[in-house]
Amino acid sequence: MSLDYTNSIPLHVQLKKILEQQIYNGYYTEKLPSERELMDEYYVSRSTVRQSIEQLVRERVLERKPGKGTFVAIRTINDWLGSLHSTSENIEKMGMAPGAKLVASQEIEVFGRLKDVTGLDKAHHFKRVRYADDIPMGIERHYYPVGLGKKLSQYNLDQEAFYELLEKELKVKTFQAEQEIKAGAATRNDAKLLHILEGASIIIAERKITDIHGDFVEFERAHYRADMYSFKITLSRNSK
Repeated sequence: MSLDYTNSIPLHVQLKKILEQQIYNGYYTEKLPSERELMDEYYVSRSTVRQSIEQLVRERVLERKPGKGTFVAIRTINDWLGSLHSTSENIEKMGMAPGAKLVASQEIEVFGRLKDVTGLDKAHHFKRVRYADDIPMGIERHYYPVGLGKKLSQYNLDQEAFYELLEKELKVKTFQAEQEIKAGAATRNDAKLLHILEGASIIIAERKITDIHGDFVEFERAHYRADMYSFKITLSRNSK
């Protein structure tokens, strides 16, 4: 990546975008190069470098450690297996601010494996980009029975968590979830939404939720950035 010195966009803005993209793509994972190294690499002044870094620090993409340098501040979101939590709850436990942007809400016909899993002929489908400290870290696709989905669609889904709406507003008692986790590669569309390269590694998590009566509530298929999301489980060994 290089700067366009003939572009009307200020150099510090261009450099900020380049550094941000390199961080999202995993090129920088810990310490950022020194100011002098960035000046020499991009042929810019110290003030340009400092303006770019300062903006990324304000956005909490980078953090300064006195006497040590500037470091990538993105943290991994840990999802503990064995407990049923929302993405927002997991992000908050990491001390980060959760966010969401609804990009699709529609009734769809259900075919193939999705029909086998849900038992539905039609479903209400929601697609949201999930954020941690304003950084896009996942894309979640939710499928609900049409009646339930229509009720959920009446709420501001950029602000509300599905689980809280189900339990507190719609009085649905979620009880059990079956979850499958596997590796995958980002499609072009998903990569654009997540600010990563097409084909970059992602974590695919599929979850089916039922209520206390064993009735289907939700099927979720989520694609998370592998550099920002991980799953953990505590294991024990019983010695004989």
